[in-house]
Formats: sequence, C-alpha cells, structure tokens
Amino acid sequence: MNALAEPFTDTKPETRIVDFGVSGMHCANCATQVERVLRDVPGVRAVSVNFALESVRVEAETAVRTSALAAATEGAGFPARFDREAEDGAHRALTREVILSALLTVPLVSQMLFPLFGWSYHLPGWAQFALALPVQAYIGRRFYLGAWASLKNRAANMDVLVVLGTTTAFLYSLYLTLAGAAAQGLYFEASAVIITLVLLGKLLETRAKDRATGAIQALMALTPMSARRVTDDGLEEIPISQVRVGDLLSIAPGETVPVDGVIVSGAADMDERHLTGESLPVHRGEGEAVSAGAGNLTGVLTVQATAVGQDTRLARITDLVRTAQSKKAPIQKLVDRISAVFVPAIVAIAILSFAGWILAGAGLEPAVLAAVSVLIIACPCALGLAAPAAVAAGLGAAARAGILVADLESVERAGTVRTVVFDKTGTLTKGEPRIAAVDWTDGREDPGALAAAVAVQSRNDHPLARAILTLDPGEDGAAAPVDDFALIPGKGVRATVNAQTVLLGSPAMMAASGIEIPATLDPHGAAGTPVYLAIDGTCRARFQIVDQIRDESAAAVAALKATGRRTVLLSGDAQAEVDRIAAALEIDEALGGIGPEDKAAAIQRLQQDSGPVAMVGDGINDAPALATADMGIAMGDGANVAIQTAGITLMRPDPGLTAAALQISKRTLAKIRQNLFWAFIYNVVGIPLAALGYLSPALAGTAMAMSSLCVVGNAVLLTAWRPRLKGQKI
Repeated sequence: MNALAEPFTDTKPETRIVDFGVSGMHCANCATQVERVLRDVPGVRAVSVNFALESVRVEAETAVRTSALAAATEGAGFPARFDREAEDGAHRALTREVILSALLTVPLVSQMLFPLFGWSYHLPGWAQFALALPVQAYIGRRFYLGAWASLKNRAANMDVLVVLGTTTAFLYSLYLTLAGAAAQGLYFEASAVIITLVLLGKLLETRAKDRATGAIQALMALTPMSARRVTDDGLEEIPISQVRVGDLLSIAPGETVPVDGVIVSGAADMDERHLTGESLPVHRGEGEAVSAGAGNLTGVLTVQATAVGQDTRLARITDLVRTAQSKKAPIQKLVDRISAVFVPAIVAIAILSFAGWILAGAGLEPAVLAAVSVLIIACPCALGLAAPAAVAAGLGAAARAGILVADLESVERAGTVRTVVFDKTGTLTKGEPRIAAVDWTDGREDPGALAAAVAVQSRNDHPLARAILTLDPGEDGAAAPVDDFALIPGKGVRATVNAQTVLLGSPAMMAASGIEIPATLDPHGAAGTPVYLAIDGTCRARFQIVDQIRDESAAAVAALKATGRRTVLLSGDAQAEVDRIAAALEIDEALGGIGPEDKAAAIQRLQQDSGPVAMVGDGINDAPALATADMGIAMGDGANVAIQTAGITLMRPDPGLTAAALQISKRTLAKIRQNLFWAFIYNVVGIPLAALGYLSPALAGTAMAMSSLCVVGNAVLLTAWRPRLKGQKI
C-alpha cells in the first residue's frame, strides 16, 4: 500500500474517518502533542490519539488529505504510518537499534562487574567515549529529535527528560576525560545504559501491546483475500475487493465466508466464535444468513452476497472495537492534566536536587548524578500507558467473548450499577411467541375477521405478529389488500382491510380507541400476552400469546443476584404475563403494561430509588430506556437503533453475557486504577530516592523501564479473561 494511501470509512457525506499509526510517542504528553497539531489542520473536526496503541483516529472534511495529516505529525516529530508494512518496518528498526545499543553498552557495564571477581580493570577513557558516542549520537537521535519537536511546539515530553539526563552524564564524562580524570570516575556507561534500557522497554511494551490488541488484529485477519465467484462458465477466483452485492460465491469446507450473504444452496456447520463468542458450531441451511469471517466446517455452500467490504457485520464489529480502543477513558482526563505539568515539575526537582547537593558542599559529581537520576526515573511512560493499555486489553478480551463495548463511560459506571433492568420479549424470552388460544366474542370463529387479522400482521415484523401469522386464514385470507397501515409502538397496529378499520393490539390500545372489551375476554383471564382484534370499533377476538423463556435466562438472573444486584423486568406486555416470567426466573420486581414513552421514565424512577441502573433490551421500544440508563446493553440480534443507542452490545442472544459484561467492565476499570497506582508509586518512591542520591542513573533507568513493563504486563493479564460457566457466580 502506498504510504499515503487513503484508508477511511465514510461517516456522512461531508466527513470521513482516517485511521493511522504514529511512531515516536513515548508518553501521554506526546499523545497530547499529536492531538494538538492535528486539531490545527484546517478541516479536522475531531482527533482521538491512543498512546498505548500508537494509533490516531481523525474525523475530517473529505477535502483534507492524508498527506496534510502526515505532515502535521511528522513536523511535530512523530512519523505517520498508514499501513501494517510501515508499522512492521518501524518495529524491525527498533529491534535492530536495541541490539546494536546493547552490544555497545555491554563492555561499558561489564567493567562495573569486574570488582565482583577481584579484578580492578577499567576501559580507558577514550575507549569508553568511543563506545558511548554511537549510542548517544546515533541510536539516541530519536530522543533529540523528539525533544526538539516537543520544545518547538512549546511542550515537554519524556524525550526532554531522557535528553537532559543522558546528555548531562555524557558531557560531564567527556569533560572529565579531557581533564585527565581516572577511567573509573567516568559515567559514560550511565548514559548508554539509560538509552538502551529506554529503547528495550519500548520494544517490550510494543510486543506486550500487540498481545493486548490481539482481538482487533484477529478480527481483521478473518476476511480472506480472495473468493470463488460462480459464473456461467464455472468458478473464478477473484480478489475480495471485486466481489459485488448479488454475486454468487462458492465456499468449500475449511474455508472462511468472505462477505455477508444468504445461503442459496447447501448446508453446513459454521464456526462463528469470532463474531459471537460462541464456541459451539451453528448449523446454517438454505435461506439463512451467514456473516463474513464465519468458518465453514462441513458442507459446500453457495452464498449470495448481501454486504461487502466495510458494510459487512465483521467490518462493523472491527470498526466498533477499534473505535472503542482508540477512545480515552474518562479517567484518562486526570492523567492528561497531570502529564501537562509533570515534565516541567520534574525538571524543577532535578534543578533543586543539583542545587541542594552543591549547597551542601558535596561537590559537582554527586550533584550531577542526583539530578540525572531524577530526570531518568521520572519518565512518565507508565503514567501514559496506565489507562489505554488496560482499555485495549479489556475490550479485546470482551470482544472475543462476544461483548462489544462502544462507550468507555459505561465501563467506568459498571462497578456502580446496583440494578439491572431487563426487557422481556427477545431478551429474557426467545422472541418466538406462539398462540396458546384464540377466544371469540360470541364463542364462534369468524373466518373473515381472522383473515383480516392475518393480512394486517403480514405487514408487521413484531414477534407477536409472527405468532398470529401461524394461524390459517383460509384461502386467499392473507392476500387481502391492506391500506393505511400504521404501527403504534408498544400498543399495536391499525389498518384498513376491505374498507373495514382493523385494530390489533393491547388492552391499552383498545381503551385509547374507545373500544370496550367484553367481560368474557378480560385481560386478567388470559394466559400470556393478550392481543385484541377489533373491527369497525367492535372487539371481535382475543389472541392469547405466550413466549418461551431462553435457556440461559435463569442462570443470567441468578449470576446477577449473586453479586448483590437487584433485578427488574420491564415490559409493555400485560402484568399477568410479566409476573409469570418474573416468577419463573425469580426476578425481584416486575413492571408490566409500560409503553416505550414510559420506559425511560421508569428507568429514571429506579435511578432515584436505588442508584445507577443497567438496561438490557433489543427492540426499537427499548432505545429511549437504553439511552437513559447509566449502562445500556443491547442484544446483538435486536434492532439496529437499540444497538446504536447502547454502550455495550451482546453479539449473541444470551442474557448471561450481561453479568459477563459487567464483570469485564469492572475488571478493566480495576486494572486502570491498579496501573495508575503503580505508575504513581514508582515516582512517589523513586524521585525522592534519586534526589537523595540513593539511586544511580543506571539503576534509575532500570526502575523507569520496569515501571512501564509492570503497567503493560498488568494490563495484558486481562487478555486471559473469559466469562464464567453458566450458573456460576460472575
């Protein structure tokens, strides 16, 4: 790919999203600097920089070229990378420099170890200078370039600290050498060791971060590079970029589905674990949908493409994970404010340390060493990595389990959630209602009225409508013309059939329309959810519809209650049906007969009564409640508006993932706090020790590198997270 290719995803006609990598960021101050210079590019609307991932996401007007974005970051000392090949090249270059720096540094360090074996040999001063010079001037050039670019932009980053510390040690040693000082009194090894350790730490961080971000890389690798298109002349192998909607593709056992599509012939067991987190294969046959990235395990399939490229479900999932990982956690704002004053504060402490040793009469040498040690140990790498490394690891682990997080504020609120509210249909139940009974007003079936009901519901995709469609309307019943069809969310439908006004809906809809329900069809006597049929203002029938509880629902509720959380069932269905489901699942509270406009108000009341609330839903009716809740969780097979509104999406219809989503969110936040603690504690303990002369520059460099590795390593532990087995406490 060309270095300045145009990888982007359209968001709206006048803007686009540009994702690319940036090299040379060493701390949170670097990320802030990159963000600032990109915001200054004309046409840029929003910028999100992730230090841990070394990635940037820019929302810009379509006229903004990637060359302008690259020029902005490179002018600030941070080269842009627009493809994986460039990123791999940067990693290889870093590896080579670490190896070369280590080879030059080992002789300098080894002379410090000779006394342990009874030897007193030291390399001559000129030899130490010759070994340290390439490390300082060539391998360390990246720090000088970064420091100069940072200061040009009136900022100070970690590079400034490294340059000040190592240059001071190097030049002081050079001065002593020219003055004829003894070889054992030089500190060339300090400057070389510091640069080597900083680069080694960066290399190890990079490899650890690759593990933390493995989920996004695994998702991106799922789509094959080519596909076999079915033509009149047989099969032809074509690049995936040439597949178009409507093409027929042949997929053999062992191959991966390259696009979203519908099976037109064949059947097979499919591996969809990377899409849904479900490890067991799923059988798919003719007429069923398959998604890009799914593995064909058993049969030959012919699939008609319905979505390709960036429009596939896999692409949307990948983009969602990438977007979430590139966002800043709200707690990161505190870190950014601290980082803005951190480097100047450390420089001030180093100056005070130097002055203190001089005033104490200790001489120039201990004063210089104390100042250098302060500058080195305070490098704010760990502080900048604390939050983004944990977010990348936690969200990646969640994605592998079928939990997609789009809103990092939800992650921070997960630990405070005390009440979990469930929608009923399609969430705790299968959303596959069936007719338990049909009760007619006069006790006799009316074929004409039944035909009208089936005809109207043929225009409705609600689960209750699908139950009525299973009834036999008689010959040509479902083909009756339907006019003026109107959906009344949460209540029912209204239409005209054969010049008759037909209403199908809840008791509330009947009451609102002024239609009286006969005593024989009283809602309280219905099993399940009652749906009433009225024609020309007269109630004609009651359909008793029951839904099946999902196999996983009981374990989901039990897992939440085991954590001390309160559970609530919120539904627009009749109270009797809602009570039946709540009793079966041992839910604490059941609220029925609540329309979509009232669900958000119900959430607000629960928030006032018991604190932060999580809402789990799947339908259009749930969107306001999902937006109102402190933590919105959408079922991935639900309505798009519900998924777009929620901060977390469960990629398979398993309510048990609700507890898992709360768990991984809470663990991610815990890792962020742990990392911030360790980042701060290293500095709180290390800076005073360095200022007082208890840490040599080399030991300070080791401690600094260890602090970064500690933070990244702690975050990487999240990658091993998996949801607990069903029925266990989560």
